Amino acid sequence: MLPLLLGLAAAAAVLGLIAGVRILRAGTPLPPDLALALEVGSTRVSAGHSAVDRLGMRMAPLVLRLMGPAAVDRKRRRIDQAGNPGGLTLDRYAARRAVYGLFGLLLAPIFLAAGQPLFAVLALAFGLLAADVLIWQGARARKEAIERTLPDFLDVLAVVVSAGLGFRQALERVSSRYTGPWADEIRITLRQMDMGVSRRQAFDELRRRNDSEPVNQFVSALQQGEELGSPIADTLVQIAADMRRTDAQNARRRAARAIPKATLATLVFMVPATMIIIVAGMILGSGTDFFAILGDG
Repeated sequence: MLPLLLGLAAAAAVLGLIAGVRILRAGTPLPPDLALALEVGSTRVSAGHSAVDRLGMRMAPLVLRLMGPAAVDRKRRRIDQAGNPGGLTLDRYAARRAVYGLFGLLLAPIFLAAGQPLFAVLALAFGLLAADVLIWQGARARKEAIERTLPDFLDVLAVVVSAGLGFRQALERVSSRYTGPWADEIRITLRQMDMGVSRRQAFDELRRRNDSEPVNQFVSALQQGEELGSPIADTLVQIAADMRRTDAQNARRRAARAIPKATLATLVFMVPATMIIIVAGMILGSGTDFFAILGDG
């Protein structure tokens, strides 16, 4: 039975390799994601695509149908929050999920037949989660970068606005001096406003694309200040101060949580190891032949 399964797996692998080579030689183009290209621009869409994308692109529509409209919308939002790492689009995500899923389904029976259920479970987990790992990592790194940049950005923006420049012109001027995900988000917002989107809606979209509490505070305070008619420069300075205060509180909380963990690690690892070293040194330094004593007993 096992040789038959291995033969079938080898045949499937050879057929998949042949099909992949044919697709690569044919130069099948990826369907362009025009909405993403118009919204984001070249800073977040890569022109290149991997062989995995090419192999799975034909199965992408099937994967999207199986996911359902609600899951597709959630995944599209998550990809936006991750900043489209590596030019990732929804179609490319579906293509990678199809390829990784088939790879996991192919390996799982082989490992089960070989008596390795743990590796079979790992193969299935790889097929299910591998396409999402890049999104999770990108979303976390992008969120941290935005939260580090935002307070300084708001301080500079407040200075420029106080100098007499309009808010929209100040946003464009300051964002042109910055690099990174937050500057990209501001440029996306400005591009949407250029296309006729209202300022309130554009900033609502900015908040939707970023699952970050400081960004939510920035948009909410900005909209409230606009409704109440308060000076924008004062609002920006206050937002930056609140963010720094929140960051300091979060740092103190992380430090407080780290103290018990460090204590536990010391008790579990360092203290026993130190005691073993001390006792072993005392035994070796005493010159007593414990093996002879135990042997005589």
